[in-house]
Amino acid sequence: MAEDAKMEETIRDIMKHMELLMEDTSVPKNVRSAITEARNKLGSQGEYIVRISSAIYSLDAVSNDINLPPQARTGIWSILSMLESIKTA
Repeated sequence: MAEDAKMEETIRDIMKHMELLMEDTSVPKNVRSAITEARNKLGSQGEYIVRISSAIYSLDAVSNDINLPPQARTGIWSILSMLESIKTA
């Protein structure tokens, strides 16, 4: 049970990072909508692995967008790294 609480806290932290990127007006609209989609998937009900994998899929699709500013790309890569680390945990 303590592991579930730790996982939920980690997911909340990741979602906070996503919110920061969503509020960044230099991030293209299509990328912000992909981040929103990933955040919604991560916050939905269901098994952790499915939620995390769905969020990774949404973010990975836009992580190499040519119009993505460097700081946003770094932020997305950071979020992807955090998601991958808890997916394998």
